[in-house]
Amino acid sequence: MFTDKPQPRRTYLWQRPDWPQWRFDAAALAAPLAQVHRAQGHLAGRMAELGLAQRDQATLQALTQEVITTSAIEGEALNLDAVRSSIARRLGVDIGALAPADRNVDGVVDMVLDATQHHAQPLTAERLFGWHAALFPTGYSGRVRIQVGTWRNDAAGPMQVVSGPVGREKVHFEAPPATALPAETAAFLQWFNAAPAGDALIHAGLAHLWLVTLHPFDDGNGRISRAVGDMALARVEGAAQRFYSLSAQVQRERKQYYDQLEATQRGTLDVTPWLSWFLACLLRAVQGADGMLAGVLMKSQFWQRWAGTPMNARQTLVLNRVLDGMEGKLTNAKWAAIGKCSADTALRDINDLLARGVLGRLEGGGRSTGYELCAK
Repeated sequence: MFTDKPQPRRTYLWQRPDWPQWRFDAAALAAPLAQVHRAQGHLAGRMAELGLAQRDQATLQALTQEVITTSAIEGEALNLDAVRSSIARRLGVDIGALAPADRNVDGVVDMVLDATQHHAQPLTAERLFGWHAALFPTGYSGRVRIQVGTWRNDAAGPMQVVSGPVGREKVHFEAPPATALPAETAAFLQWFNAAPAGDALIHAGLAHLWLVTLHPFDDGNGRISRAVGDMALARVEGAAQRFYSLSAQVQRERKQYYDQLEATQRGTLDVTPWLSWFLACLLRAVQGADGMLAGVLMKSQFWQRWAGTPMNARQTLVLNRVLDGMEGKLTNAKWAAIGKCSADTALRDINDLLARGVLGRLEGGGRSTGYELCAK
């Protein structure tokens, strides 16, 4: 075993002489590993009891969460309707009216679906290049032109993760030089595609950490690293369908996520703390799927109850948004915004559903009158 010698303050994992010989305390991780495996088995058993349509809806919801939140972690807000529609088109799931295609949304969706639906296929440099090109279809990140579909070249200087105002920036991390990337990424891909030497969940946690350490692209490294981690998890479960979103849980714990990454990058190759956090976060993500499952069942039961009630496309769209956990109460103004219609048209839609007993009026009144779904 290596004995770590004192290192300069700015030494990162990839600069250590034992890089990339990962180490961890297997005994300390045994209990969290068992917990995650039990939770995954419990969730798989519950999902097996559902019908095909309900499993498709659960997959749609989990993947929508994944796409929305893996982008939100990086500060990018995607349109929910565009994401749901993009995933539904690709999976062949009927959600009623579809939002117009958005190439920026479609790129993230294509990456996440390729990672999970085709998890058994080898991960290659060309595949990663394709994901990167899909994330940046215009060749720009914001207003900055970047290298797309290839490794970064560091033409503008070292790849660094920086925060703070200009002149007082804080460097959180500096990645390996671009000249090292061909050899570094080749070593990573060979390791990733080989059969895991131990528990495959450890493989998933290390895959995420290793690729984000290399930071091989000009931008999009976090999203691509999380997609690779999801690919490894899909291999663990041996299933293309996703019933939980790890990125959604990471988004809830965003500060801890970045704190853990920064502390790990400045630590040693003993990454037990990172893996412990990763497994705990994964456990919370899997356990949180119970709430999503309850929502899917409630949604299915709602549409079964009202199957014989004619509704227009706007009514179906807005009610599905409510059933998917829309924030706040449903109002006339919110109906008009979601249905992309006038306030008068929204009120006609609402009054029609009130008359049929699909909706009920909440207490209160005036312009902020709210409505709720009713049982038949």
